[in-house]
Parts: sequence; structure tokens; C-alpha cells
Amino acid sequence: MQDFRKLQIWQLSHELTLKLYKVVSSFPDSEKYNLTSQIKRSASSIPANIAEGCGRKTNGELEHFLYIAMGSASELEYHLLLSKDLGIIDTNLHSELENDIIILRKKMNVFIQRVSAKRK
Repeated sequence: MQDFRKLQIWQLSHELTLKLYKVVSSFPDSEKYNLTSQIKRSASSIPANIAEGCGRKTNGELEHFLYIAMGSASELEYHLLLSKDLGIIDTNLHSELENDIIILRKKMNVFIQRVSAKRK
């Protein structure tokens, strides 16, 4: 077990989630139960799964939850692309958010490799 708050990937994913909660607050009311909800859920799922993995007993379990977090990052990436294509967010904001996700995914991948190496 380790303190998830000390992990850079958790910190970055938490900051991204906070940023996205602000972004979706300006989404149209018609998207309240659709894209707004999906973006909030997929974004918050990333740090939540990192935290859950850190609370588990083995590195294998941690790795499993890190992969779930990666899946949530991919889901989030799609929802943001859809938001851009629907004209809900502009291209510049989409690029900024997509870049944040790409950086986070790269760092998560490095961390997964380290966790995986400890298991072998």
C-alpha cells in the first residue's frame, strides 16, 4: 500500500478532473445527463482507480487498477473529441485538454511499467 496523494499521476489526474468540472459547467443544459455526466465520470474515474489500486495489497492489483484508469483516460479523450465535433468546446480548449490527457497517459504507462517490473 502507498499514499496515492504522493503520486504524480494521481496529482495530474486530480488537477485534470478539477479543470474538467469547470469546463463542463458551461455545457448546454441539454447535455447535463449526457456528455457532462460522462466527462465527469470518466475524468474522476482516473484518480479514483489510481487511489483504489494504491490501497490494494499487491502490485498485481495496483497494475490492474492502473489499466482501468488508462481505459477511463481513453474514454475521456473520446468524450472531449465528441464535444469538440459537436461544437460544445472550441478547438483550442480541446487541444489543451487532449494534451493534458496524452501527458497523463504517458506518465501512467511509465508507472505501470515500473509496477509490472517489480512483480517479476
